[in-house]
Amino acid sequence: MVEDAQAADDGEEPTPAVERVADEDADPDVPQDVREYARFSKIDGSTYDRANEFLRERTYVTAREWAMARLCADFRTETGVEMTKIGENLPELVPFMTDTYSPQAVNQARASFDEKVRKAGATFLYGAMCDFYTAEELDELMYEITEVAKFLLEVEGVELTVDEELEAEERISSVMREVRESSAALRHDHVTCPECGHEMTSEGETDHAHGAEADD
Repeated sequence: MVEDAQAADDGEEPTPAVERVADEDADPDVPQDVREYARFSKIDGSTYDRANEFLRERTYVTAREWAMARLCADFRTETGVEMTKIGENLPELVPFMTDTYSPQAVNQARASFDEKVRKAGATFLYGAMCDFYTAEELDELMYEITEVAKFLLEVEGVELTVDEELEAEERISSVMREVRESSAALRHDHVTCPECGHEMTSEGETDHAHGAEADD
């Protein structure tokens, strides 16, 4: 199976995707929801290698892991994820996947995606909390990250208006500012600030004057 080579590179209703135009020559044995699934239609004709190269340059995940995570979210029922359906119809569901997968291979790819998200999330949050970046640098970093995430959403068929994009960016920036401010207090919980000797608490006090300002 192609899954081996690609692996080396690396209770809700199904989420609706953009409806695919009906194909008169469609295989009648293919389930209707599979025939109508068009989440990856914007990259129809792309190869696995091209999709994988794009992702590996910007994220930790492979194209295989991305596709499986998306499919597992979209084909989730009250009884669980339809991994057999996903694996058997993979070439119909994702343009750049050319072979079928076993349910075990689908689950393995999704688990790999989950693990990488956890590690990347921990790395990013640690960097944000440990004062490695100024507020401006963190804003720039968040902008770059958000742009990549938005592009992947657009590839999946999500259409965002300019107002929606701006609102999302502002909400993300606001959350990250709170993370940075709260972590500053956490790092100095009931101890004195190493810069000016001011006593810090974790009750939300994060801003105080340093140097000459502290003497006023």
